[in-house]
Amino acid sequence: MSIYNAKEGKEYIISGVETLDEATKSFLFSLGCYTGEPITVITHLKNGCIVSIKDSRYHIDKQLAQAIAI
Repeated sequence: MSIYNAKEGKEYIISGVETLDEATKSFLFSLGCYTGEPITVITHLKNGCIVSIKDSRYHIDKQLAQAIAI
């Protein structure tokens, strides 16, 4: 399941980043988004969602959200 389909307010553990695009992997890693890290969906938006990673909030688009496996 991806973070895009996750319930709002529930904490999940990232199981991996599922994309072949190295730039996307690198960008998500720079946000602190890597295997074993907790992530919470704050709210879903029309074309993405707002997530909390390491006490920071980020707006990520649908494509990035679908690449984050939980």
